[in-house]
Amino acid sequence: MILRPMKTYSSKPNELEHKWHVVDADGVVLGRLASRVAQLIRGKHKPTFTPHMDGGDFVVVVNAEKVRVTGRKVEQKEYFRHTGYMGHPRFTPLEVQIKEHPDRVIEHAVYGMLPKSTLGRQKLRKKLKVYAGPDHPHAAQQPATLNFKVKGK
Repeated sequence: MILRPMKTYSSKPNELEHKWHVVDADGVVLGRLASRVAQLIRGKHKPTFTPHMDGGDFVVVVNAEKVRVTGRKVEQKEYFRHTGYMGHPRFTPLEVQIKEHPDRVIEHAVYGMLPKSTLGRQKLRKKLKVYAGPDHPHAAQQPATLNFKVKGK
């Protein structure tokens, strides 16, 4: 019996296929939602995953304002930003951020789970679409709807 060495498969740009998925964030825990969305954006759910290529899918997240957080994060978690001037840091509590900009909460969580490289930032900008309500303008792409199981409530 002759053993032949196995070869690693690497996807080529013309072989990549990008699908569209709609994810309903109503009642889903923020961290679990973000980790699953990051996997879809990177393409890790596909057998042809290649880390240096953009083989991921497009993800549309609806009902971002109804995302759920566990524990006391609503009162304790704060988002940091800096104005650029000395002594001007701004801290926004999660409770206020969800009311005013629920899309930024999910984008920030997904960003934390993507690689910190030009490809990771490009994937976040191009492939993630977040909407506060149930309506989205991407019906023409005929996205598949994904439901994440909600434990507890």
